[in-house]
Amino acid sequence: MPQTFDGVDEVVHAVGTPLGETEWLEITQEQVNQFAEATGDHQWIHVDVERAAKGPYGGTIAHGYLTLSLIARFGEELFKIEGVTAKLNYGVNKVRFPAPVPVGGRVRAGASIANAVQTPAGVQVSLNWVIELENSTKPACVAETVVLLVP
Repeated sequence: MPQTFDGVDEVVHAVGTPLGETEWLEITQEQVNQFAEATGDHQWIHVDVERAAKGPYGGTIAHGYLTLSLIARFGEELFKIEGVTAKLNYGVNKVRFPAPVPVGGRVRAGASIANAVQTPAGVQVSLNWVIELENSTKPACVAETVVLLVP
């Protein structure tokens, strides 16, 4: 069940707070193919199962940006903010993809509130994300995202 914050003041007071971890999510070839269609990124390492089987990872892998985009899904699983008129993706300060995600692999995310800054448009909340890859010593993605909370 997601952690619920009642308004921006509760979020501001929660800086430094871990938000927990999501459930594991399996990455399927269908998801990868749909992402390739949506973005036009049809690189063989993602969509050509036969060629990728002979490639450096022994099979197809998820796009890095597909992995990053899962933050939207994982965020819904970790937290909810009530009392705001909008919660907008404002940007990403830093992203790294330390380990590739093989199709069939499972990922989950953990996050914490890193910072909250009042601006004329609302409160910009920075979140530190780690997307783990099951059975890997390296994460699949590490990112700092910024969300604009409009009161």
